[in-house]
Amino acid sequence: MDKGYNVEKTSSHGSDPKNVAYTLDQRRRAALAEVDNASFSWFHVKVALVASVGFFTDAYDIFAINIASTMLGYVYSSHHGSSLASNLDLGVKIATPVGTLCGQLLFGWLADIVGRKRMYGIELMIIIIGCFAQTLAGEAHAVNVIAVIIVWRFIMGIGIGGDYPLSAVISSEFSSTKIRGRLMTAVFSAQGWGNFTAAIVALIIVSAFKTKVQNDNPNVFAHIDIMWRLLIGIGCIPACMALYFRLTIPETPRFTMDIERNVQQASQDVDNFLTTGTFVVDPDAVVQRAQAPKATRRDFFNYFSKWENLKVLIGTSWSWFALDIAFYGLGLNSSIILQAIGFGSPTGNLTGGQKAYENLKNICVGNIILSAAGLIPGYYASFLLIDSWGRKPIQLMGFAVLTVLFVIMGFAYDKLTASSSANKAFVFLYCLADFFQNFGPNTTTFVIPGEAFPTRYRSTAHGISAASGKLGAIVAQVGFARLKDIGGTNHFVQHILEIFAFFMLTGVFSTLLIPETMGRTLEDLSNENQEGFIEGVAARVEVQDGLVVNNSTSRA
Repeated sequence: MDKGYNVEKTSSHGSDPKNVAYTLDQRRRAALAEVDNASFSWFHVKVALVASVGFFTDAYDIFAINIASTMLGYVYSSHHGSSLASNLDLGVKIATPVGTLCGQLLFGWLADIVGRKRMYGIELMIIIIGCFAQTLAGEAHAVNVIAVIIVWRFIMGIGIGGDYPLSAVISSEFSSTKIRGRLMTAVFSAQGWGNFTAAIVALIIVSAFKTKVQNDNPNVFAHIDIMWRLLIGIGCIPACMALYFRLTIPETPRFTMDIERNVQQASQDVDNFLTTGTFVVDPDAVVQRAQAPKATRRDFFNYFSKWENLKVLIGTSWSWFALDIAFYGLGLNSSIILQAIGFGSPTGNLTGGQKAYENLKNICVGNIILSAAGLIPGYYASFLLIDSWGRKPIQLMGFAVLTVLFVIMGFAYDKLTASSSANKAFVFLYCLADFFQNFGPNTTTFVIPGEAFPTRYRSTAHGISAASGKLGAIVAQVGFARLKDIGGTNHFVQHILEIFAFFMLTGVFSTLLIPETMGRTLEDLSNENQEGFIEGVAARVEVQDGLVVNNSTSRA
């Protein structure tokens, strides 16, 4: 083959361009129909499991710091109390959401540019490195150990952020229409198990060190230092287990067709993964690039300049922002809230290691109760109904119920925390809020952006929506840290709950901007005409021996 001149062999070469375009368009639509109408198979299970392990790891790493920060307080605070200084505690808890925001935007964009497969696994490597590096953080004259932890939690957050758009888009693009909501919910539900497991692992570690912490008072803080490192480091294990499978998952046929514009390879991939669950790419195979809408800066602005498309992005972004104000405001501070209402706080005249042990044990038990009673059941309520009731009704219902619950918890806070029996009522309402966050907007804000946009912008738009959520998490965390002690220790918590109620109300209105995606194909949801989507064979302009050569065929 001459340098700079690419030629392919194709049955349509030299035929009527209109017939070629029609043939390619029909082949694309037939391949999409196969995916959309496919029966549930082992391949769908594999996709769900591979994506779920990432979300399990994400949640474990994000929410383990909720317990680990108390351990860090015992070890590194100036008075060896149960909490770090306010600014340090804020830095440790906010570093991951800031990194996650950056990762969601970056990986969301890259997945639409270079491919879902090429990026999948890279984000997991970043998580593993960031997670493991935290366990090795140390103190030196020029370096503060908390600052080192903050840096590595930020880097870990970048990897976690990349997992959101990649896992959402991969699971949606491989799924058939009738099970897409349940498949994506199954992936996202691993977040609840990650949160729950972090609390279980923390309790096991605390219990394992019980004797050393209680009885070895001179070295009690050295033992607690080992405890938080074990708790964080164990988060690497599931990520390492999933890495191989992420690196070997096939590219989605929608990316191959609509972004690489290689209809022939996509059709072959569909046949392979629907029958054998595998894929084969021949690097020497001749291909035909289709002429189809291409992602460019101008095309992006043209698409989202239409109100029918822009309102969906606004709806998904604000809904996620409003939800995460409360979800992370509570999730990253559940230990503070448990202490604020006196739930499980050490009683009697305990001091030193005994007091530290009882406090850590009670925080772990409290987080287990909150996860098991609210978070996990909520995900599976969504799983059961999301493909029959619909995404939009679940999200509307969730925001409405959460508004009422936060109003009650906020305005009746004093009465609900006045006695031990009243505390139980508060914990019940708190668990109910966790339940309706997950049987509601926490699940649907993940699912809908993975469905509602065209393939060439699906990952980018999901990344923007998810990043909006993490901006809400950052706002909530900063606000919580700065406001909670106004008027006294944890005195302002009740007003924070009232603020959460307001944001839940705004989520009701932003949900009205979102379409119902249940039972509709991804192409139908893109608001683009699929008839004649492919206009022909893509022309390429190349330079050969200093001359411009216009050639309509190419090799991958």
